[in-house]
Amino acid sequence: MRSKAPDAKLTGLFLDMLAAEQGAGENTLAAYRRDLADLSEFLSRAGKSFAGVKTETLRDYLSDLDTRGFKSSSVARRLSALRHLFRFLLNERIRGDDPAAILSGPKRGRGLPKVLSITDVDRMLTRAKELAQAADASNAQRLRAMRLYCLLEVLYATGLRVSELVALPRSAARNDARMIVVRGKGNKERLVPLNDASRQAMADYLAMTEIYGAGKSRNAVASKWLFPSFGESGHLTRQHFARDLKELAASAGLSPRLVSPHVLRHAFASHLLHNGADLRIVQTLLGHTDISTTQIYTHVVEERLKSLVRDLHPLAEK
Repeated sequence: MRSKAPDAKLTGLFLDMLAAEQGAGENTLAAYRRDLADLSEFLSRAGKSFAGVKTETLRDYLSDLDTRGFKSSSVARRLSALRHLFRFLLNERIRGDDPAAILSGPKRGRGLPKVLSITDVDRMLTRAKELAQAADASNAQRLRAMRLYCLLEVLYATGLRVSELVALPRSAARNDARMIVVRGKGNKERLVPLNDASRQAMADYLAMTEIYGAGKSRNAVASKWLFPSFGESGHLTRQHFARDLKELAASAGLSPRLVSPHVLRHAFASHLLHNGADLRIVQTLLGHTDISTTQIYTHVVEERLKSLVRDLHPLAEK
C-alpha cells in the first residue's frame, strides 16, 4: 500500500479518475467534491481520515446525516459517493480494505417524476406563441417571447437536458436538419431527431432575430449560439430559461412550482412511452448511460399495458 495522504489529495485523485475514465461532468464532480468534503470534516473531528477510517465510523457518519435532517435520498447519494471513493482507494492500493463495502443505505422508494399532461404543454406552447405575436408588445418583448416559444418547442420535441438545450449551436437550426448532434454528460455525443414543429419554431425564431438585428441585437445575429446572451458563457443560462418558463406557466394558468425544464424533459419521455415508444429508444434519446435511470418511467409503461389488456383482451369485461 502507498503511504497515507491527506483527504484533500485523495479526493483530488478520485475526482481526476472520474473525469478521465468515466467522463464525469463539472456538475457531477462538484457534487462529489461537496459530499466528500463533508465526510472529511466529520472524520477530522473524530481524529480519522480516508486512509484509516473503519466501517463503524462511516456508520456514525450516516447516522449523523440523519440527525442533521438529511432526506433519505440525500443520505443515499452521500453513501454512493463514499462507496465509490473507498472502492477507488482499494483498487489503487491506497487502502488494503474497503470499509464501505458492507454499509447499507436508507430504505427508500424512488419518487415518480412530476409530469405535465399533453394539454398542459399545449397550453404553454399556445400562450408563448400568443405573446410572440402580440400586437401591443415591443420588438424586444416579441423576440424574447419567440425565443421562449422556440426553447419550449425544441425541449418538448427532443427531451434535451436544459444544459444541452441552452448551449445548442446556431447550426442546429439549419433548414435541412432532421437530426441534431448533442453533446451531453461526459462529453458524449448523440443524435436527436427534430420534428416539424421544432424545426419551424427555430426557423421563425432566427428570422425574427434577423428582423430585429439592429443595435445591440446585432451581436446575437453573429453569435455561434442559437440562444445567445451577453453573459460570460455567451449563451442563455439555465437559470434564466427556468425563470422565463415559470413566468410563462403562470401566464398560461398553470402553477409555476410544477413547471421546470426538467419537468418538460420528463413530459417528453412519459408521453413517448404512453404512446408506445420502446424504453430503450427513450433511453437513447434522453442520453442515459444506464437503462436503470430510464426505468423510473416504467410506471407509464405498466399503466399502458394494463389499459391494453383491459381494452383489447377478448375476455375482458365490457
